[in-house]
Amino acid sequence: MGDVVSSHLDESRREMITARTRDVMKEFSDVYEQQYAVALFNSVRFEIEGAGGTQSQLLHRKDPLAGRSIFSGSLFQYLEENRKWRNRFVSVPNSYTINLYESKMAHERGLHPKVTINSAGYKALTSMEEYMQLVNSSLPGIKAKVGSNPFIKCATQFPLILWHPYARHHYFCVMTEKEQKKWHAVLQDCVRHSNNGLPEDCTVQTPAFTDSVRLHRQAKGHYGTWDMMCGAPPQILANLAMETLHPELRSVIGPRLKGKMQQRQRNWMLISDAVYRQVLSQTRGQYEALVEACEAHRVQLDGRLRTDMDQIITSKEHVSSKIRALVLPKAEQLLRTSVQPYISSILEALMEPTSRGFSEVREIFFRELVEISKNSLNGGGKDKLGDHMERLSMLAFHPVKMQSSYEKVEQLNLEGLQQRFEVSSQSVFISRAQILMREQMDNSVYTFEQLLQQSLEAQGEDNMCKAIQRCQDRVLKKYDYDSSTVRKKFFREALLQIIIPYMLQHLSPSCSPELPRFKELIFEDFSQFLLVENMYEEVVLQSVSKDIMMAVKEAAVQRRHNLYRDSIILTNSDPNLHLLEDTPSVDWATKFGGDEPEGSVGSGDEGRWGKRRRQVVSMIQLDGVPLQYESCLEVPGVELIPEEEAEASECQEEDEGEKDEYPGSPGGPKSPDSVNEIRDLINPVVEMVLPVPEENQSDMTNGTEPTTGTEPTTGTITMEDGVREEVTHVTTVTEDVPRKSVRSKTSTQTIVQQLVGSRKQEAGTEHQEEAAIKNTIEEIDIAVQEDDSERIAEASAAESAHESSPPPPAVSHSGPRDDSDYLSPTAEGPDEGEPQPITNSLNGEDKIIDQVEVEVVLA
Repeated sequence: MGDVVSSHLDESRREMITARTRDVMKEFSDVYEQQYAVALFNSVRFEIEGAGGTQSQLLHRKDPLAGRSIFSGSLFQYLEENRKWRNRFVSVPNSYTINLYESKMAHERGLHPKVTINSAGYKALTSMEEYMQLVNSSLPGIKAKVGSNPFIKCATQFPLILWHPYARHHYFCVMTEKEQKKWHAVLQDCVRHSNNGLPEDCTVQTPAFTDSVRLHRQAKGHYGTWDMMCGAPPQILANLAMETLHPELRSVIGPRLKGKMQQRQRNWMLISDAVYRQVLSQTRGQYEALVEACEAHRVQLDGRLRTDMDQIITSKEHVSSKIRALVLPKAEQLLRTSVQPYISSILEALMEPTSRGFSEVREIFFRELVEISKNSLNGGGKDKLGDHMERLSMLAFHPVKMQSSYEKVEQLNLEGLQQRFEVSSQSVFISRAQILMREQMDNSVYTFEQLLQQSLEAQGEDNMCKAIQRCQDRVLKKYDYDSSTVRKKFFREALLQIIIPYMLQHLSPSCSPELPRFKELIFEDFSQFLLVENMYEEVVLQSVSKDIMMAVKEAAVQRRHNLYRDSIILTNSDPNLHLLEDTPSVDWATKFGGDEPEGSVGSGDEGRWGKRRRQVVSMIQLDGVPLQYESCLEVPGVELIPEEEAEASECQEEDEGEKDEYPGSPGGPKSPDSVNEIRDLINPVVEMVLPVPEENQSDMTNGTEPTTGTEPTTGTITMEDGVREEVTHVTTVTEDVPRKSVRSKTSTQTIVQQLVGSRKQEAGTEHQEEAAIKNTIEEIDIAVQEDDSERIAEASAAESAHESSPPPPAVSHSGPRDDSDYLSPTAEGPDEGEPQPITNSLNGEDKIIDQVEVEVVLA
């Protein structure tokens, strides 16, 4: 593999890659320095003017994942060096990097991981077919046959693949579909978090960077959204360089690759990864130097802005009016003919899946609160409440529980509009909506925690259920308002991201040549903060903003998708809540559970002896799988974090179905735990109570006698379905024992109900079952006393079974009692294949007894 890379990436070609990357960074740096000053001007102006707006009603948590890890477990990794699959322990810390270790012990000892994956720009795939479609399109001129064999043979049928257009691909697999779904959700969350690498709280660097990338691509003729705008700034710049460098290298190196199709694809991926790593190392160093140089001049620029802010604003308004006079007529004409007819359809396409996703977030949050309320109503202790609250605190960062809401947004489809407005990818909008959904969930959880903590401190823990209900209602109302506000802002931004590039592209041929003459209207001292290109884009944005605002407002007035009108929320509108803004998160495990629960050991600087981290996502324990092949090993201490809600609901549905099928059993059918119970399931036992005179009870002893004899007679009974069964044993019990089978409680209850023809009882009503059993026993006693002689004569048919031997005494006991009226040794029975039916007359009707053994208990 090294020979392939070195042969195609020799020293001269590497120098060419370095020079091309340097050129891209030079062009970007020039734009960034200009946009940095503009972003600083906008930030200072916003700070001085204090532009108002809507205020969130939910509280925001500063560091929600402090002391946490996301997931850890074992899976199989494909090693390209030797083309083998090896078991690896994977840890996902709160930074969402994917760390691969040789073993779990290496992770616990704090050793460095063998591989660290930053998943920005990747796609998490679960199908080899989907992966091969992407691979087959990587090299032009290579036409792969449909269904062609991939160059990797997966060890199991549940693969997990991380695909990147430039970087190295990573191949994993697990043992079960359940694990595949959980790992896929975790990997998708890692990709989602890593793609969102630009911090929004950086009010200068982030706007300067995004505007610089956009203007740089527009200068190359690329308008609209960019699906590789993901990751930290160095990664985005590497993608920016590879956008032009990668096709050029592919056209030069691709035809020179030798071997079969799979081998050429494999070699090209290795070459592409080597190029990407070289470009990334270069962009990282140069970007850091660029930011450092701009930050060094920030204090000086800030002083000039605050001194001349009024004059700068006046100059900007003057120049903008001149540009508006040129651009606005053309923009309005384009707007009327090509944009306005489609605004409502674009908005509807965005609103439908996004609103369903936010509604699902609300439903997930509500279900978790219902579980906490149930625990309080059922008398759950403090430890149980602590477990529920501990689980609730990480709900927003549980990718498996949040997966249902994320999937709702993934149904976003802009296919028809995408072609008209040349939207390169809709994944940008999907990812942004999912990030907002996670933020709203965490804000709701944090607000509920603070309100509940405040309520418990004020009123105590006596009336826990009412306190939970009051806090729940308050938080859900605040969520409804905030989610409406967040969605409307998202819709406006998405519409602008779709429409503005389209208008700029169509206005550029006529407007761009006229823009340089407006630079003469700007004073030289202010030229650093006022750029004509930025003012031109602001004019285009203002021309379409009114229509976008009206479309969103109409949807809010109609209450479509639970959108509400915005209202100004004063800071003191909810004083009790805003007093908790800076309160740290509550440690529920310590508050109610005493000791802090252990989780997976933190990686990195914490090491083996560091503070143990609690894990957000629980493990999967496979039953019956050898340890060395177990895909997700159980991590000690994560018992407090159960499986996801979907799994619990599936188990609950199965339990309910079993209860419906077996209404006589409170908890449904149970698995047999002993050999005797298994035997009873095959040959159930009937318990019959016969009266014995008090003077003979002392002489009776417990015992079981086989029904063997010399004469060819057999004891048989007829079941309810007409099948006859042989009686093999008769057991006598003289102790005071409960009227239940000593072996199988569940089997006896069901059989007794069949004997008396009782109606099926409701599942879980134990009191009714005990009353039915008691009544049954009394009826059996009465029936036996009324027709004692007839029952004894029929029961004596159990003397002979499969064997022929002299008839022994029917019951083994001592005393002068005459057994002639109990079991008749001369009772004739039919042939072995024709058993005689036994009936009982309870409630005045004959009923054929089920297929059982007869166990006679003498009371």
